[in-house]
Amino acid sequence: METATIQRWIPYAGLAISAPLALIIGPKTTAYYAVVVGVSTVTALWLLWGMPLWMQETQGRAPVGWRPVVYYVGLLALIMTLVAISPLFGFFAFIGYLHAQILPGRWNLAGVVGTAAAIAACQMGGVHNIHGLGIFFYIILFLVNGMIAGSMTVAGTAEDAHRRELAEANQRLHEMLEENAGLHAQLVAQAREAGVMDERQRLAGEIHDTIAQGLTGIVRQLEVVERFDEDAQKRQHHLDLARELARESLAEARRSVQALRPGPLAAAQLPEALTELTAAWSRTAGIDARVEVSGEAVALPPEVEVVLFRAAQEALANADKYSGAARVGVTLSYTPDVVVLDVVDDGSGFDSAGLAAAGPSANGTGYGLAAMRSRLGQIGGTLTIESEPGDGTAISAAVPAPAPGCPVFGVTPGTMVATGAWAAPVATAAG
Repeated sequence: METATIQRWIPYAGLAISAPLALIIGPKTTAYYAVVVGVSTVTALWLLWGMPLWMQETQGRAPVGWRPVVYYVGLLALIMTLVAISPLFGFFAFIGYLHAQILPGRWNLAGVVGTAAAIAACQMGGVHNIHGLGIFFYIILFLVNGMIAGSMTVAGTAEDAHRRELAEANQRLHEMLEENAGLHAQLVAQAREAGVMDERQRLAGEIHDTIAQGLTGIVRQLEVVERFDEDAQKRQHHLDLARELARESLAEARRSVQALRPGPLAAAQLPEALTELTAAWSRTAGIDARVEVSGEAVALPPEVEVVLFRAAQEALANADKYSGAARVGVTLSYTPDVVVLDVVDDGSGFDSAGLAAAGPSANGTGYGLAAMRSRLGQIGGTLTIESEPGDGTAISAAVPAPAPGCPVFGVTPGTMVATGAWAAPVATAAG
């Protein structure tokens, strides 16, 4: 049987023991029987009305309002009445100690004092024995009962208060957990949305760098084929280039879908991959291009190499489509603080200040430059573009070197970078 059920029936059990004993041992008069039965019945009904209040208290939910006080005052009055009728109701009177818990604050001590007075009267054999020297013994019994029950009540009150605090803390913790669960669900949803957007941007960039550029190259080769209807050798040469571009574009598209590194980087380091890329681009575009590496090459994180490789790919594609250049230089510079990729051409150039003011679509290169700058920004890099009409174009991509604690870098223009037999102004990184 549960503790709560036992506690609920203890008062009724005490009353069921006391009342029959009082009827058996007490005076054999009708009036006495009527008083014992009548007061016991009223007491049982009073317990029935007030018991839910006490059970609520034992469950850590202190009742509020006037009902607890009214219930206990009535209960204490009934206890004293029963004790005055017969000291045998002492089996029931101790209930006053237990139910004093429902009184607010320190008022439960007042209930304990009243109950101790009733219990002491029972121990004296009835209120009729409290006279003369019996008063002295009654006071002693009252004080002993009061001290014992009072100390236990104080300890019980402190424990109840601690229990309530724990219950409130558990309730607050439960509410916080529910709130955190809601926040976690929101964060998961936001992270999922951010992941979807990042993946869309990644695929858009990969499509631009692979399929779009590959198709552009194929179209250009096929357009050139139309001009060599009379020259079968040149015609076949450009058809072979278009076929090669189609195969490379297909392979790159598959790698992009699988989120793998660009083909040249899958089997080589960045300098070798750039050399291979530039050589293939030179054959396709028909533009002289050279690659130089300065400084001591160091291994870079894969994501950094991919960004620099894509930057070179985009810069070369733009040089082919827009510059009308005869020569292009690609320089990869390793310094203690930064790694810089410079792509310089001697083409027609454009108004770079106007491009910055009008946005990335001013010269038709729209998505490519914006994607290049975004990718570099994600790894802490910067992109600088220098160009003027008739003076060629210099594109510089700078990323932090893979040394721990490297300083924040900026990009400043003005350094001359040699590419083969010619030089052009490009931006370089300043530590």
